[in-house]
Formats: sequence, structure tokens, C-alpha cells
Amino acid sequence: MTKAKEDVIWITGASSGIGKSMALECARLGYKVVLSARRKELLDEVADEIRQSGGLALVIPCDIMEDTSIENAVQQIIKEWGSLDVVVANAGFGVFGSIENLTAKDWNRQLQGNVTGLALTVKYALPHLKKNKGRIGLVGSVGAYLPNPNVGAYGASKAAVNSIGQTLQVELMGTGVSCTTVHPGFVVSEIARTDNDGIWHPEQQDPRPSNLMWPTDKAAKVMVEAILKRKRNYIFTGHGKLAVWLQRWFPGVMRSIISKGPKPDL
Repeated sequence: MTKAKEDVIWITGASSGIGKSMALECARLGYKVVLSARRKELLDEVADEIRQSGGLALVIPCDIMEDTSIENAVQQIIKEWGSLDVVVANAGFGVFGSIENLTAKDWNRQLQGNVTGLALTVKYALPHLKKNKGRIGLVGSVGAYLPNPNVGAYGASKAAVNSIGQTLQVELMGTGVSCTTVHPGFVVSEIARTDNDGIWHPEQQDPRPSNLMWPTDKAAKVMVEAILKRKRNYIFTGHGKLAVWLQRWFPGVMRSIISKGPKPDL
């Protein structure tokens, strides 16, 4: 956490929600921030906010659904700023539907975005991270540990993210590169307002309990801190930690609670 003025952090999914808040937090700490997502106009707004506060920001649109888009983004970062010290693979989305109703297209889209896109983000960043003994941040979910009625594909993808993080922690031993997997509980985001085809519906109600929802700026602070401190696995919020604990020790109780809880409208 020492040479922030020289370090470059690349955050995917930085146009809104947690990714945007993480970018603002990293800029506040003095890091040079690379912003990636599909919606360039929103990335430009985040970059302007960072620059107006005296920070440095670079906008590089990137679609994690496309291998070449991810590779090109890394090449452009190195061309523009010469190095890469931290990558935060945050971009992702949820596909909704019961296991019975999900199609092959639904599954392929969910896993392509949340698993393959995340893994390739790390793949193309790694040669540069190894030069600087850098850091990797993977954004998982408390859902990686829990039953996920009507969001089973999302939960499966985040379980895969957890597995990728554990694997990287072994594969990267001796390189100086750390991998932190962060698992948020309920945090304010657009995830419940985006349908299975990636179309945003601002009028859609978020079924998650609003009284348990963390604001994105609060979540961003603890996520960035965990990554910069090179923690291996970080579960938050308080209700998220409780849910994971109950699932581990009292799975029957957790199943009962979840079966009565809020679910996306389908």
C-alpha cells in the first residue's frame, strides 16, 4: 500500500455500482485508475469525477464476453501507462430462473461472463502483475456458499470464482502476486434490474431486503482494503458472514430461511 502514486489499478465493471465506487476509492487513495466496462459514456463520467478531484483515470472500454476485448484492454493499459499493479475482476451479472427453466443459452451466458471473462481478465494481466509482485482482486458473492433459489446459475458462477481464487493462491506461490477473493452480501447494485439478455430495466424492483443493503461506497472501502492488504478470502457484510456460518453449521436452518426469503420476479 506504499507507492500509491505510481501504482496502476485496473477495475472491470467500473461504470456503475460497486466497480464505480471502488474506482473512486482507489483514486482517493492516490492510485492511477483504469476504468473498463461496455458503456463508455458512463466510464467517462466516472473518469471526470476522478479527475475533478485531482486523480488520474484512464478509460478503456472492454467487454468481458469477448476474449480479444480483454487482451486488447491489457495491451492498451501497458501502452498508455507502462505497467499494471492491481487488477480487480469485478465485471459480472446475474441470470435469473429456476434450474428447471434455465436454458443452455442462459447457462452459457452466465458462465461466460462471471467465470470465463473473470479468468481471462486475470490471465492477460498476470504477466504484468508478476513484474511488480502485484495484486489480484476477484469479486465473488456470499451466494458462492449458499443455496440460491431462482439464481442458481449466478450462485454456481460465484462458487466457481471462489474455486478460481483458491487455485490462484496455490499457482501463484513464490511469484509475489497475491489473490484476494471478496464475497459481498447484499450491496446496492443494478444486478436485479438487468434481465437475462443484459438489458437494463430501471423500473424493476430489487427483491432484496433494503434494510440489509450496504451502500456501494461502504462496500468499496472494505473491498479495496482487503485487496491491498493481500487477504486471501474476505466475506462481508455482517448478515453475509452470519448466512455463511449458518450454512456451514446448520444447513437445514439456512435452507428454511432462504426458502421463505425474497426471490427475483420470474
